[in-house]
Amino acid sequence: MTGGRFLFLFLLILAAAAAGGGWYWLSAPAVETARPMRGPAVQAVYATGVVEPVNWAKVTPLTRGRIAEICLCENRTVKKGDVLARLDDREARAQLAELNARREFLASEVERYRQLIERRVVSAQAYERTVSEFGQVRAAIAAANERLDNLILRAPLDGVVLRKDGEVGEVAEPGQVLFWVGQPRPLWIVAEVDEEDIPRVKTGQRTLIKADAFPDRALDGRVDRITPKGDPVNKNYRVRIALPADTPLMIGMTTEVNIVIRRKENALLVPAEAVREGRVWQVVDGRAVPRRVETGVHGGNRIEIVGGLDETARILVAPPAGLAEGARVRARAATP
Repeated sequence: MTGGRFLFLFLLILAAAAAGGGWYWLSAPAVETARPMRGPAVQAVYATGVVEPVNWAKVTPLTRGRIAEICLCENRTVKKGDVLARLDDREARAQLAELNARREFLASEVERYRQLIERRVVSAQAYERTVSEFGQVRAAIAAANERLDNLILRAPLDGVVLRKDGEVGEVAEPGQVLFWVGQPRPLWIVAEVDEEDIPRVKTGQRTLIKADAFPDRALDGRVDRITPKGDPVNKNYRVRIALPADTPLMIGMTTEVNIVIRRKENALLVPAEAVREGRVWQVVDGRAVPRRVETGVHGGNRIEIVGGLDETARILVAPPAGLAEGARVRARAATP
């Protein structure tokens, strides 16, 4: 074999080896990796809630009726007892007038029977029957006056008319909310917490609040009250979260709430999906090596590592299923 042919064969073998090695490398699965980072470890209970005034009340009719008058008082200050709306009372007034006329007649009859019974012209039984009818009419008048008063909707407390629903001519049903009246400040969030999480929630705990109206801001609050009795159907408990006086949140806004159960500063953190059965997978010389770790605070998407790993390690963010110890992997940085 000549020197030129030998050199050509040697180069061909090297190229084949390089190609084989490249194929072997490229056949290794590409995995997303990241390094542990330092930051606050936060464990929280998640809930959703609605912003409400601390002091407020709904105004609903007690009886069915057509709206005859309604105030144009939305966002206006009212005093307790101020008239907000009137339902049509013509039928109720006609019934009251009829009862008053009946009362006047029976009052005269009672007096006449009293005189007759003194002269023994009528029986005591007839007199007592007339007195009973007179008492029944008086009771019916009291009930009619109450029904008439129920056709007037009044402010239940000093405050602002936060919202008005209903217009003149519409028929209002019992229980239908026509007005929300209350104090615009202070505000709180009424949140629903799952029953499995409620044992960890305590008054005074800080909360981190997110609202669609303020997507780039994390707002603060504090757990103020926890309703002692839960809802056995929805399996949750009502928690009221006090808001600061300068909160930008408005009445009726929906919110997501994270109630901070535990917080640790300057903790070593890894992505939550990186921890599987108490271990992480570290990339060492292009191979996946499992590392047993000790965890601390479990947050929503981060877990604190308190032992078994240091900041220089490069770990798999989401280890693929069936990954074997020592398997060759191609590491790529995690997507920001």
